[in-house]
Amino acid sequence: MTEIKNINVGITIGDINGIGPEIILKSLHDRRILTSITPIIYGSDKALNHYKQKSGLEDLNMITIKEASAAKKNKINVINVNSEPVEVQEGKESVNAGKIAVLALEKATKDISTGGIDVIVTAPISKSVCQNAGFDFPGHTEYFSSLSNGIEALMLLNSSIMRIALVTTHVALKDVPKNISKEKIINKAKTFNQSLNKDFGIRKPKIAILSLNPHSGENGKMGSEEKDIILPAIKELNEEGILAFGPFPSDGFFGSESRRDFDGILSMYHDQGLTAFKALSFDEGVNYTSGLPIVRTSPDHGTAFDIAGKGIASETSMRNAIYLAIDIYNSRVSHKENLRNSLEVQKPKEKQKEATKHKGLKKN
Repeated sequence: MTEIKNINVGITIGDINGIGPEIILKSLHDRRILTSITPIIYGSDKALNHYKQKSGLEDLNMITIKEASAAKKNKINVINVNSEPVEVQEGKESVNAGKIAVLALEKATKDISTGGIDVIVTAPISKSVCQNAGFDFPGHTEYFSSLSNGIEALMLLNSSIMRIALVTTHVALKDVPKNISKEKIINKAKTFNQSLNKDFGIRKPKIAILSLNPHSGENGKMGSEEKDIILPAIKELNEEGILAFGPFPSDGFFGSESRRDFDGILSMYHDQGLTAFKALSFDEGVNYTSGLPIVRTSPDHGTAFDIAGKGIASETSMRNAIYLAIDIYNSRVSHKENLRNSLEVQKPKEKQKEATKHKGLKKN
C-alpha cells in the first residue's frame, strides 16, 4: 500500500472584498486540520489579517513565505502575489481585487504544475471583476480546461445528498439547445463515469440523465431533443457498458426519492442542475472540476459581497472543499496503485508510458 502523505493544499484567496478570506481563515481555525494538510494561501497577508481581526480570529497564526517549497508543516502559510499596495473594500467591486484574485490563481496553477502543491482549492471570485482585470474566461472551470491541452472539463457539484454534473455550463439559456449534441452528452457522461470510479471509488456508477424539455418533450410535442439526441446518447453509452438511464424530467426527478437510486445526475444546463442542488445542499456543497489531470475544488457559492466583513459567513462549504480535494487526491493515489497491481498480475511486461501529455498541469 502507498503511504498517504501530508498534502500541500494550495488555496487561492478569491476576491478580497468578498467572503473568501473569511471562510478560508475560519476553515483553518481548527488546528486538527493541519495534521493532514499543509495549507498554502495565495493572495495577500494584509487582506487576511484584516479579516482575521474582523472575524475574531486573532489567535490564528500565519507565516509568510515566498515560494511553496518553503511551506512549513503544521503552519498556515501565505504567499503574497501582489507587490502593489493592497486596499480592502468590503463588499465593493474593484479592479485591484480582481488583479489579486487572478494573480493568486496563476501562481497556484504554476505551482501545481511543478509539484509545489498537490491540489487547488479556489475561493469565490467575481467573474466580471476578474474579467475587467484581464481574466479572459467565463469562470474557473474554463480556465483550468484551457491549461489542460484542450480537455473539456466537467463541472461536478458534490454533497452528502447528491452529485450533479453539467453538459453545458456558463451558457445563456437561449443558446443551450444548440450546445447540446449526442457526442457532447456521451463525452460528458464518460468523464462523469470515470470520475465517479477514480475520484469517488464507485466501481459501477449509475448515472441519471435529465431531459432538456418539460415532460421529456412529450413525444416531440415540446421539443425533439430527447428522442433525437439524448435517447440515442444513452443507448450508445449502455452499449459501451456505462450504466446511464433516462432521460428523466427534472421536476419529477428531483421531487421524488428516485434520485437516491443513482450515484450521479447529468444535467443539461446550469440552472437545471444547480437550482436543485443548492436548494438541497447550500452551505454544504462543493464544486469539483472533474476530468482534469489535477484536483481542483471550490465552495459552491459566490463572493457574497452583501455580508463581506460582517463575520457571519459560513465556512462549511469551504471546509468541505478542502476535505473533498484531499479525499479525491488520496482516491486517485489508491486507484493508480490498484491499477498498477492489477496490471502487474495480468501483464508482467513493463507498461507503456502514457502518450498524452498535458500542457501546464501535472497529472496525479
